[in-house]
Amino acid sequence: MRVRGILVLVAALVVGAPSAWAQEQAPAQLRPEPATIEQVIDRVIQREAEVAKIIRQYSPLVEIYIQDLRPDKDLVLAPQRDHYFLGKADLDSGVVFRSLVANKRSKARSILSVLTSWTKMFSWGSEYYPEGFLSKVFVDRGGLDRQNYEFRYVRREFLGEVRCLVFDLAPKTLEGRRRFKGRIWVEDHEYTIVRFSGARVPQKKGMSYSFHFDSWRLHAGPGQWLPAYVYSAESDMKDLLWKRIRFKSQVRLWGYNLQNSARQDEFSTIKVETAAPLRDRSEAESDPSPLEATRLWERQAEDNVLERLELGGLLAPAGEVEKVLRTVVNNLEVTNNLTIEPEVRCRVLLTSRLESLTVGRTIVISRGLLDVLPDEASLAAILAHELAHITLGSSVDPNWGFYDRVASAVQGDPLRDLSFHSDEHKELAANHKALELMKNSPYKDKLGSVGLFFRALDNRAKQLPSLMRANLGAPLTVTPEMLAGSPEYQVTKLDQIAALPLGTRIRLDPWSSRLELTKQRPLSLVSAREKQEFEVTPFMPYLSRQKPADATLAVSSPEPPRPPQKDPQ
Repeated sequence: MRVRGILVLVAALVVGAPSAWAQEQAPAQLRPEPATIEQVIDRVIQREAEVAKIIRQYSPLVEIYIQDLRPDKDLVLAPQRDHYFLGKADLDSGVVFRSLVANKRSKARSILSVLTSWTKMFSWGSEYYPEGFLSKVFVDRGGLDRQNYEFRYVRREFLGEVRCLVFDLAPKTLEGRRRFKGRIWVEDHEYTIVRFSGARVPQKKGMSYSFHFDSWRLHAGPGQWLPAYVYSAESDMKDLLWKRIRFKSQVRLWGYNLQNSARQDEFSTIKVETAAPLRDRSEAESDPSPLEATRLWERQAEDNVLERLELGGLLAPAGEVEKVLRTVVNNLEVTNNLTIEPEVRCRVLLTSRLESLTVGRTIVISRGLLDVLPDEASLAAILAHELAHITLGSSVDPNWGFYDRVASAVQGDPLRDLSFHSDEHKELAANHKALELMKNSPYKDKLGSVGLFFRALDNRAKQLPSLMRANLGAPLTVTPEMLAGSPEYQVTKLDQIAALPLGTRIRLDPWSSRLELTKQRPLSLVSAREKQEFEVTPFMPYLSRQKPADATLAVSSPEPPRPPQKDPQ
């Protein structure tokens, strides 16, 4: 009885006078609403500590793409060379970037690599490290507090449909580690920092530098705002004694929910089937023929590869973008009288490098390539090239029909073990066949614009080799056949749009890795500088809060070939 009385007394004290600890542990929506700016600042500091703790629980995929710039009389600054990193973030024990690309070199090649790095250091004065760009997902890795930071309220502002409070943030002292100086945007429901733009000061310390950056977080559900994009740029930073750093970069993060894929949602959709009466097996219900069995086995090998790439975060779940691609493929098939069984499917690789490939009868095209294609005809030309590979007998490795082979391969280096490179002869044959398919398609009158895209691609190939290099498939090739009939490429001609900037067409959900097409109104160009073909540009996402997902997931069956249609874009 005495113990019970003590417990009742403790409960009464807790209920009657909530402690600071109890308030801190309460959900954000149940905490008292701040009444003053000082209380808002306290909530922002507390919330940022909570968000940093949440972020460190995940290991998302990270892609970092950097373009070095040089002065240009027409473009002001133009790409001169580029750098590419792809890996997974380990934020639990600091900021660690684990590359997905194996760099297994011989001793001689390792020494050569070191010498090349030193040559770059002294010729260009800069070397990029992925951890430096990845660290920009945190405002301050040590946390925000009043002892080290001064907050100044600026105004209210909408970012998309999310109303935010804007603060300027400055360190009170420059002693010790670098601290953030810039502007933060705080959403006004849970007081989470959803955007921060500035630099860490002091900017220069010895041989290391701190670049200006603009970091964004997207809403992934109740209480979760996760890093998605970081844009960084410098146009005239001094490097050593005689060089200047000029660059712009994009960091993309996705795959936070890889362990809970959409397939688990399918399990929640329970379908009750009525018992079918017993009947004699018809011809359609008989065992497949040897040829049919071979095709089914190859399809199983395709499915195994695609599933492992999706589980690894490299392939987007099928959605609306794949439907658009399938529409264009259907136009090519119908007008060329092609009947392909099993049907041709389309999937999207989530990386920025410009590449396309086939996995059996599945065409895979990268998100970056979809971004830069200027029109539907250029998209059709890329898909026609992969469709040509299929009609010329491209096949998947039948060993991948055994699931354990695929599973063991991607546990090591998926970008090496699951490569889909074609030799030069097969690529040239596919180019010739693709041109034949295009000439019989609804896009036959737009081959000039297609050739213009490949001219622009060829024009930038030397400056952007990292973007043009493929992760899984073969790099895009340019042949004289593709350029025939196309106008001369002129960067200063404003009505000549040969290619688009990266990030133009596709929006990536960092939580689910799903893709959606962006809706953008066309804008007239003022100068050649605004064309930005194949270039990195700043991020300006439309922020919104996630809506509750439906309990069931609709799965549609494949449609039969249809007549040529207008692209839904």
